[in-house]
Amino acid sequence: MLVDSHCHLNFEQLSSQLDNVVARAGDAGVGHMLTIGTKLREFDHVLGIAEAYDNIHCSVGVHPHEAETEGDEVTTEKLIQLSQNQNVVAIGETGLDYFYEHAPRELQKKSFRIHIDAARETGLPLIVHTRNADNDTIDILREEYEKGPFTGVIHCFSSGWEVAEKSMEIGFYVSISGIVTFKTATELQDHVRKLPLEKLLVETDAPYLAPVPKRGKSNEPSFVAHTAAKVAVLKEITFEELSSVTTDNFFKLFNKIERTAK
Repeated sequence: MLVDSHCHLNFEQLSSQLDNVVARAGDAGVGHMLTIGTKLREFDHVLGIAEAYDNIHCSVGVHPHEAETEGDEVTTEKLIQLSQNQNVVAIGETGLDYFYEHAPRELQKKSFRIHIDAARETGLPLIVHTRNADNDTIDILREEYEKGPFTGVIHCFSSGWEVAEKSMEIGFYVSISGIVTFKTATELQDHVRKLPLEKLLVETDAPYLAPVPKRGKSNEPSFVAHTAAKVAVLKEITFEELSSVTTDNFFKLFNKIERTAK
């Protein structure tokens, strides 16, 4: 079994054909999906999807792009309250994005720390988005970890090696998206070769970042098989072994989910 550890099933490209998307995922061997919250004002839709399918769970959080537009709504107490639903298994995605800078950096940092506080209080894993913000991401994770432990994952990893190294030092996992299949992603491919198997996850980030050979199409959970195949080649193991290890890792991290299938 494979798991898509990060997708956005509430986005129009996928939600408009959700039954078919879920069926195709099953046909591709994808047994579980985690659909991710990015806006509190859309959380009910995200949660509704998780409640409608036995093999889908969700997270609650505010993407760094939304740190200004939703900043007043993001509190530790609010995130903790929304996470009490049995289908909510993670906090985020949150983090820092200095590539687009859709929100001021200081507001992104504030939101990031609030999410970390909620993850620490609930014991749920934190889903971290980081782009062009390596140093600040590392600094905040380190500073907050010193206040009390928490766990999580660097999603859609494409940063410098130090982000992976420092996050794994505090127990984080690292999730690989379809970017790893791109011809230009030679640095990321080198990083994947170094990543320990016991810290690896795979994801789509659907509907974005469709892997080779699906470039140009809307991404969906079934396509995680192509990413897994590429990672298996880079790690010099079989596809079956990669699938087994990353699925085990997923259920270890997101341990609020009752695993019913191997």
